[in-house]
Amino acid sequence: MIRIAALVLLLLAVLLASVAWGGYIVAPGDLLAILMQPAGTNPQVEMIVLDLRLPRALLAMLVGAALAMAGAIVQAVMRNPLAEPGLLGINAGAALAAMIVIAALKDVPAQFLPWASFAGASGMAATIYMLSRHNGGTSSLRIILIGIGLSALAGAATTLLTAFGDIRDVQRAMIWLAGSVYNADWAGVRMLALWLVAPMAMTMMASRQLDLIRFGDDAAQSLGQRVNLVRALMMMLCTLLSGAAIAASGLIGFVGLVAPHMARRLVGPAHAGLLPVSALIGATLVMAADFAGRMLVAPAQLPAGIVTALIGAPFFAYLLWRHRHAAG
Repeated sequence: MIRIAALVLLLLAVLLASVAWGGYIVAPGDLLAILMQPAGTNPQVEMIVLDLRLPRALLAMLVGAALAMAGAIVQAVMRNPLAEPGLLGINAGAALAAMIVIAALKDVPAQFLPWASFAGASGMAATIYMLSRHNGGTSSLRIILIGIGLSALAGAATTLLTAFGDIRDVQRAMIWLAGSVYNADWAGVRMLALWLVAPMAMTMMASRQLDLIRFGDDAAQSLGQRVNLVRALMMMLCTLLSGAAIAASGLIGFVGLVAPHMARRLVGPAHAGLLPVSALIGATLVMAADFAGRMLVAPAQLPAGIVTALIGAPFFAYLLWRHRHAAG
C-alpha cells in the first residue's frame, strides 16, 4: 500500500511539473488559483495551463495507462516476459494505415487519421489471430511467429510508401510515427477516457483468468478455464486498449514492456494488483517522457516516443541479458 501511495504521489508530482514548467513557468500560487478557481486569473496564463499543458499531460497519462495495461495482458497471454502489444501486429497495422492515409491518399481530413490507425491496428490483430487458429484453437507460439511475419510485411509496405511518397507527406507521417501528444485537446482527452473505461474495467474483472492462463494451456484447462476463448477475449481487450492509445498519440513504444516488469517487482505477479500498478507506472512514464521531451531541447520538442525508446531500448537489452544469464 505504501508503494502504491508513493506511485500516486509521483504521478501527481509529474502532472504538476508538466503543467507548471515550460517556456513560461507558472508560479505555484497562480497554478493553484487557475486549477481551483480559473475566473479572474490572467487569461494568457489560464490558456497556457488549461488549454495547452493540462490536456496534453492528461492525454499522456491515459495513453501510458492503456499501453501499460495492454502490455501486462500480452505478457500473461503469451507467457513471454519480453512481449509487448506490438507483438500482435498492432503497431505495424496502425503505422501502415496511417502511412496510407497520409502518403497515399490525398485530401483526407486530419480527423480521419486516428480512426484509420485504430482500424489498421484492429485489422492486423484480427488477421494474426485468425491465421494462428489451428484445429479449432490457437497457441502462443503460433501467434508470436505469425505476428512477427505479418508485422515485417506491414513494415515493408510502410517503407515502400515512405520511399515513393511526397516528401511533405512523408515528413508528416514520420512525426506521427514518432509518437507525440503535442496536439492534445480536451475533446481528444474526453474521447480517449470514455473509450478506455469499458476495456480497462473488463481487464480488471478478468485478472483471475490472466493469473490462470500464464501457467500454460494444460494447467489452465485442468482448472476449468476455456483457454482459447480467454485468449481471444484478452487479445481483443489488448487491441482495444493499445489501438486507442496509438490512435490518440501515434507509436509510443516500450511502455507495454517496461511498466509491467516494474509493477511485477513492486506488487508481485498477481494481476489484481499488477494491472492497476502497471497503469500507474505507464501513465507516469509517458507523462514524464513528454515533459522531458519539452524541456531537454527547448524551445524544440522531442516526441514522447523517442524519449520512451531511449529508456526502453536499454531496458530491453537488460532483460535479454538477465534471462540469458538465468538460463545459463
